Amino acid sequence: MPLPSLGRLSSRANLKAVASGRHRTIGKTVDDELVEDKELTSYLAALAPDSGPESTGTGNRFGDAQVYQLRLNLIASQQLKDLANERDLSPQALAQEWLLERLSWEGQAGSAQYRREAEAHTDEYHFPQGAFDQPVAR
Repeated sequence: MPLPSLGRLSSRANLKAVASGRHRTIGKTVDDELVEDKELTSYLAALAPDSGPESTGTGNRFGDAQVYQLRLNLIASQQLKDLANERDLSPQALAQEWLLERLSWEGQAGSAQYRREAEAHTDEYHFPQGAFDQPVAR
C-alpha cells in the first residue's frame, strides 16, 4: 500500500499539489485570491459599451434592425459588386442604400397618389382648356 502524499507534487505531468486527504485549509492565502485587472476591465468596457443602440451589451447589436437575406443571380451579383467597387462601397452597403432610397421614394409617391385620389373624390370636374372652342363636326 502506497503512503499518502503530504503536500508533495504528484508525479503526473500536470504538476499539481496532491490533496492532503481529509484536512481542510481554514484560511485562504492572498496568492489564492483572484485580483481584478482594472486596466483590462476598463479597456474591454471601452471596446464594448453597454449602452446605446449599437451596443453588443443587450444582445441587440443594431437596436431593432431586421436582417433580410437577398439572393441574386450570378449576373446581377457581379453587376452589384462592380458598381459597389466603383463607388468604394461593399455590395451590402450599396444594396442597403438603394433599398432605403427606394423606400423613401415609394413613400413620397404613395403620399402624392393619396392626395391626388383625395382630390378626385369631389363633385367638381375640370374640363381641359379649349375643349369647347371648336364646333362639333357633323
